[in-house]
Amino acid sequence: MPFLKESKLLIAVSGGLDSVVLAQLCHALKFDITLAHCNFKLRGKESDLDENFVLKLGDKLDVEVFVENSDTETYAETEKLSIQMAARELRYNWFFDLAENLNFDYILTAHHADDNLETFLINLTRGTGLNGLTGIPEINENIVRPLLSFTRDQLEIYVNENNIKWREDSSNASDKYLRNKLRHQVIPHLKEVNPEMLQNFKNTLEHLNDSADIVDESVNSVSKRAIDAIDEHQITFKISEFKKVNNSKAYLFEMFKEYGFAEWNDVVNLLDAQSGKQVFSKTHRLIKNRTHLILTYRNDNVIQSESVESYTIKEGDKKFEATFGVLLFDETDTVSELSMTTIFVDKDKLEFPLLLRQWKNGDVFHPQGMNGKKKLSKYFKDEKLSIIDKENVWLLTSDDKIVWVIGMRADNRFKVTENTEHILKVTLQ
Repeated sequence: MPFLKESKLLIAVSGGLDSVVLAQLCHALKFDITLAHCNFKLRGKESDLDENFVLKLGDKLDVEVFVENSDTETYAETEKLSIQMAARELRYNWFFDLAENLNFDYILTAHHADDNLETFLINLTRGTGLNGLTGIPEINENIVRPLLSFTRDQLEIYVNENNIKWREDSSNASDKYLRNKLRHQVIPHLKEVNPEMLQNFKNTLEHLNDSADIVDESVNSVSKRAIDAIDEHQITFKISEFKKVNNSKAYLFEMFKEYGFAEWNDVVNLLDAQSGKQVFSKTHRLIKNRTHLILTYRNDNVIQSESVESYTIKEGDKKFEATFGVLLFDETDTVSELSMTTIFVDKDKLEFPLLLRQWKNGDVFHPQGMNGKKKLSKYFKDEKLSIIDKENVWLLTSDDKIVWVIGMRADNRFKVTENTEHILKVTLQ
């Protein structure tokens, strides 16, 4: 990795064999390095001894050392994470902060070939897609793992030949965690069956990564054809494109897995479901809307029948800033051409304060330019609004009568006539 020679590097050092070897090698190569050590406060005095060891290592190598002390157990409880996941999150969040604030080009971690095999087996036992079987990436954005092609046995030979001291984490001896069980009870048997296992595993990863590249190319091709529209709120996909491929489920999985969906049969069933059917993940939802699927963030606050947000606008207010834009109110003597963003109403027909609110089921209005009244739900259906579109509809009302379906249609009951004396212009900016 010649690019490391000219880079400012932050090395994650626990004090264990792997990270100490990485620090020693980078120092021997005269790289520009700084050490970073996380004390998770999980092993009492032993954790503090690890910290002291890393500080002394920094002195020996004559490099700067950053230390972070974390209350891992409290964080895990607060965030509802396992201790291992909490420690990982705390560690990487801190590394990223250091890299950003102090302009480190890369964060180096000491993962090696045995770690890669363990991660592969963990993902395999838990169930995963192809990406979960392609191993730990050697370079992932600004994280680099220079030791990934070396085995732990090779690292042990290096420290023994060079008389390098390191710290053994006592928790590594426990089989409490799945990784340790695999490390102590499974992998040794696999290596006994085939001493060349790690090399063969490396070859297998290369083949799987090659296959993953082919899959990505195919998924990207379908994705380009399927995506109909993208904005800051949603992505719209053409259902017809998913039905053209041989395995819709596979493409849906690859396209939507990063959004946290898990019930893949339900996602597939959306292709033939009634319009309005939804599937949820913890963060997103996928909605069937006629001939399209709409992907958007999950919004549990939008329950039209139970919760309607509203604001009041007093007489004389000239400007009101809302989540969807800015409403401007101006008295005028003339009426220009109507538009989606500007209406003119008879001010004397209004009762202040006006109410700005989201629509709710049962709302009825008198669409300007039409005779009679119409339910908003029917109007939205005729206008072919999606569920997302409807959730973003706001109304300007007077005495519970709709004055304007904002950005769409004004109400006939407040239109300007030849008898109007005071005209109010309302503009959505």
